[in-house]
Amino acid sequence: MKASEKIKNYIKNAEGLRLNAYKCPRGVWTIGYGHTYAVKAGDVITKEQADKFFNTDIMIHENNVEKLVTVPLTQGQFDALVSFEYNIGYGAFKSSTLLRLLNQKQYKAAAEQFGRWVYCNGVILGGLKARRAYEKNTFLNG
Repeated sequence: MKASEKIKNYIKNAEGLRLNAYKCPRGVWTIGYGHTYAVKAGDVITKEQADKFFNTDIMIHENNVEKLVTVPLTQGQFDALVSFEYNIGYGAFKSSTLLRLLNQKQYKAAAEQFGRWVYCNGVILGGLKARRAYEKNTFLNG
């Protein structure tokens, strides 16, 4: 499966566009639309480079979801999971209760897990709360 244009636009909006490297709330150097690979202090990119990074990153996250999920998905479920995995990363997604429940075909129980992923360093972030609500709704309703 491929992520829909709707979810790609949502992810871009949720991540925001930053052309100068910055540290995200978790302390990871980030640039563009949430791109973290090989980013260091002082990096500066163009919007065109940010778009290239995003297109590569989205393919990686689509592949991660395809690799880890072993049950059938609707487009909405796939989109929600790509957004989720894009944000939390492969390792966290791979070991998540959400994925375990999903792969046991407990779709509704899995959807309830989105709301647990709203913390950064023990603090609830409003942006994560809104993103998880959107992902849960997309997962359940397309």
